[in-house]
Amino acid sequence: MYNEYRDGRIEVICGCMFAGKSEELRRRMHVQASAHKHIQAFCFEKSDDQDFKPVKSARHLLAEVAGDTETVLIDDIQFFDEDIVDVCVYLADAGKRVIVAGLDQDFRGDSFGVVPELLTQAEEVTKLTAICARCGAPATCTQLLINGEPAPYSAAGDQGTYEPRCRHCHEVPGRPLKKITRETGKK
Repeated sequence: MYNEYRDGRIEVICGCMFAGKSEELRRRMHVQASAHKHIQAFCFEKSDDQDFKPVKSARHLLAEVAGDTETVLIDDIQFFDEDIVDVCVYLADAGKRVIVAGLDQDFRGDSFGVVPELLTQAEEVTKLTAICARCGAPATCTQLLINGEPAPYSAAGDQGTYEPRCRHCHEVPGRPLKKITRETGKK
């Protein structure tokens, strides 16, 4: 019988903008620190968060992880290249606890970057919600607004302002339909 407990796991914190993903990651970092775990915290290079060391790629992050590190935390995981999935799996297989946070959807409502693949590799997933800026319901979508109006599907995600929205208030003009009708069972 195999009873040996082995450390090493992947935890994903995801959700829309303003859901508290970074705050939850920071909370888990403090829990690990209070348990006297040797931790390292990283973020994608364009972030200015002082609690997380900016790195430019998955390989750069891997090179920065010290051998005695027990917990690796990564914020803004959706901006990393696809190698970050292999890096997270490698670190977890090496016995490290890997806790990542990021957007699971872009403003269009499409899956964002590497997050879907990380969800399949994770032992634990926490999906956080915000409060819809329009109706007050639980928000799972990020609305991009350009000049106060919902951005079209063709817009670039780095322009305008963002707010949390529920699925019913989230609008993306020009988004291709992905709907199956009950009558035909076809798109």
